[in-house]
Amino acid sequence: MTDQPPVTTTDSGCPVASDEHSLTVGTSGPNLLQDTYLIEKLAHFVRERVPDRVYHVKGGGAFGYFEVTADVTQWTKAAFLSEVGKRTPMLARFSSVAGEEGYPDSDRDVRGFALKFYTEEGNYDLVGNNTPVFFVRDPMKFPDFIHSQERMPDSGLRSNNMQWDFWTLSPESAHQVTILMSDRGTPRTWRNMNGYSSDTYMWENAAGEKFWVKYHFKTEQGIQNMTDAEARAMRAEDLDCHRRDLRNAIARRDFPSWRLEMQIMPYEDAPDYHFNPFDITKVWPHDDYPPITVGRFVLDRNPENFFAQVVQAGFDVANFVPGIGPSPDRMVLGRMFAYADSSRYRTGPNYAQLPVNRPVSEVHNYNKDGPMCYHHIGDQPVYAPNSYSGPIGEPQRYRDPGWFVEAGEITRAAYVAHKDDNDFIQPGTLYRDVMTPTDQDHLVENIVWHLSQEVERFVQERAVNDYWTKVDPNLGARVAQGLGLG
Repeated sequence: MTDQPPVTTTDSGCPVASDEHSLTVGTSGPNLLQDTYLIEKLAHFVRERVPDRVYHVKGGGAFGYFEVTADVTQWTKAAFLSEVGKRTPMLARFSSVAGEEGYPDSDRDVRGFALKFYTEEGNYDLVGNNTPVFFVRDPMKFPDFIHSQERMPDSGLRSNNMQWDFWTLSPESAHQVTILMSDRGTPRTWRNMNGYSSDTYMWENAAGEKFWVKYHFKTEQGIQNMTDAEARAMRAEDLDCHRRDLRNAIARRDFPSWRLEMQIMPYEDAPDYHFNPFDITKVWPHDDYPPITVGRFVLDRNPENFFAQVVQAGFDVANFVPGIGPSPDRMVLGRMFAYADSSRYRTGPNYAQLPVNRPVSEVHNYNKDGPMCYHHIGDQPVYAPNSYSGPIGEPQRYRDPGWFVEAGEITRAAYVAHKDDNDFIQPGTLYRDVMTPTDQDHLVENIVWHLSQEVERFVQERAVNDYWTKVDPNLGARVAQGLGLG
């Protein structure tokens, strides 16, 4: 004997007479406008989608916890990292960059790796990828990069020619494209890929000492990738293979986990380092700054409602807690505006009040009203300064993290070059010294196939002569041979 199900109600909680039949004049007459439940149901139905993200649209996520495993108080005063064994609840969202909702999970693409830590000092959001570098180093080019990966304005089709035209005219993309065209561009599951901050951030300890840091989340399930052939076959088998895999693994209590390793650079090292350490297209050599294991996170709870807890999740690169801040990395500084603004556009100015985005700490400020405002401050003052005990900032206790900048003329210019700031050095090293012969073969095959898909001849020639040959002459020759350009 099952429990009696609840009575259907309107959104206002009023009981509804029927879930199946609308109100009509007799059994064959027209529907009536006074059927308010039908009107409410239809009106809500055509509004039940919020605008998609412009990028990182297709994805999935889960909840879990982050646990500190090593003392990091010598580098940061962040409360959630303050003691070994401390656990902080968190949300992780994984995604692909270019594909729309419904796109195959196995498509060749970079994967987003977004984390939200619900700390006692407010939410800390860390938004990265499954690669340690990115395609561009200046936010001015970011919308152009995304447009080049999406659809043509005339045909509405995606275009490999458009992608390669942008990449080969942007030499800073070579490191990321080398990774993307390898088998790392088609991870077998989200559980079997690493995550990286990619960007550089600042940590500050209680004594005010500052450090530059990079985050590396290493999968404890082991790296596994698909070959290009396997990835293309999976498109026909299961468009949602990554989303399904994560949910099923957690449901069977095979909880995925990642180990957090930090690269930590003394503040004083940055100006004279042999390449710009704030350039997101570069990695820091591990010999110079060995990764230090400081914690791990575990995902052990699936969302109860995908829309409310994954689609509506908003990640803000500017969500820092005391002890953590930005760096001179231009992509960080640009993303600190763009990410929150995306959420304001998609779900409204009060998106942070939604349960998935709401911090566990209390919110006290002077923002008020706006669409869907359900957290309010009663009769408290809505302006500052005031005489009625409203919240007051504490500049000495909560200083904005910063760095010294030499005064200079306001300008639009590239980063000041360090001696090894060559865009082709690191991808060449990756090809020659890191990839196995099999990895190299797959890279060449993937590049040749991708460049063969309706890419114009002059773009192919530029890809060979001005791009892959500069990464490595052998790689350029093999791609040229594969394209019949040798």
